[in-house]
Amino acid sequence: MKTILNIIWLLLAGLWLCLGYLVAGVLLCVTVIAIPFGLAAFRIGGYALWPFGRTVVDRRGAGGASFVGNVLWLILAGWWLALGHIVTGIAQCVTIIGIPLGIANFKLIPVSLLPLGKEIVPSDRPFTDRW
Repeated sequence: MKTILNIIWLLLAGLWLCLGYLVAGVLLCVTVIAIPFGLAAFRIGGYALWPFGRTVVDRRGAGGASFVGNVLWLILAGWWLALGHIVTGIAQCVTIIGIPLGIANFKLIPVSLLPLGKEIVPSDRPFTDRW
């Protein structure tokens, strides 16, 4: 079922979301100071491409730099990315077929708000790979 939902997601939303995040990541990586934000955009892009069967968890050892980076990200980009995912998720939930896609869009909201210090792992074992 995850594969079918991922294929539908890929065709209807995932490819465009992934391309948007990848372009943003490349632009952010052009400047040396924004490379952590560019890497976060690449991570979100990969998650946006194939979200079913994966989840976001906190990364162990993420410290104060992640906190400061997340505050900057939230102010500069995170709030409008999250708003876009909310609007798109609500629009997808209008139809019965689109409800799983809308839920996947809602799953992207936390990582789009605060991406630094997060990992994307398979949802069937979110804690076993981290020890």
